[in-house]
Amino acid sequence: MNFDFQDLSGTFSVMDIAIAMSLSFVLSVMIGWVYRATHRNVSYSQSYVQTLVILGMIISLIMLVVGSNIARAFALVGALSVVRFRNAIKETRDVGFIFLVMAVGMAVGTRFYVLAAVAAVAISLVIMIMNRFNWFHLNVQRQVVKVQVPSDEDYTHTIQDVLIRHTDEFELVSMESIRGGALTELMYTVKIKKGGEPSNLIAALRERNSGQPVTVLTGYDQTDL
Repeated sequence: MNFDFQDLSGTFSVMDIAIAMSLSFVLSVMIGWVYRATHRNVSYSQSYVQTLVILGMIISLIMLVVGSNIARAFALVGALSVVRFRNAIKETRDVGFIFLVMAVGMAVGTRFYVLAAVAAVAISLVIMIMNRFNWFHLNVQRQVVKVQVPSDEDYTHTIQDVLIRHTDEFELVSMESIRGGALTELMYTVKIKKGGEPSNLIAALRERNSGQPVTVLTGYDQTDL
């Protein structure tokens, strides 16, 4: 039997490794800072940004290993397919940043250094411009109102009378039986009248729903929960 040791690292030089790891690190860190600077919601995660940097470097390493060998590519696909991620992505833009660092890592790992640098800078500038000038923003100021009422009577018309007085428009989104059928939870999207306060709406609803809980959620379209 042949037990000869064969090292395939010679297919790329130490300089190739150093350049790929360094460049993927620098570009991934830049993308991480862009993400941090443009993040607006409350779910900012330091570990997510650090993962972006690590992911960019790992993809570069994978591409160096794969090279132009089709067999190695299929082997890595099979090995990585067993990995499962259960963390929910809070924002759709988070997925975009993951794909961005993956694309940059792939470009660096296949030694398209200029392409990786230019693409990372160009896309980061686009992200910064969109954030700076608030592109595609839709100024819809609506609130979510959740009202719990006793289930022994139909309070729908009573609640709607209050909403007509305090809001410009409203829409019933859902109706759910809770607490073993003792209460019914009504959920509306509303647009409070100009000059109106959520506290006034809450007080008016509390007078009509037998003192059951009332929740007014404002800014739900800009806040991820």
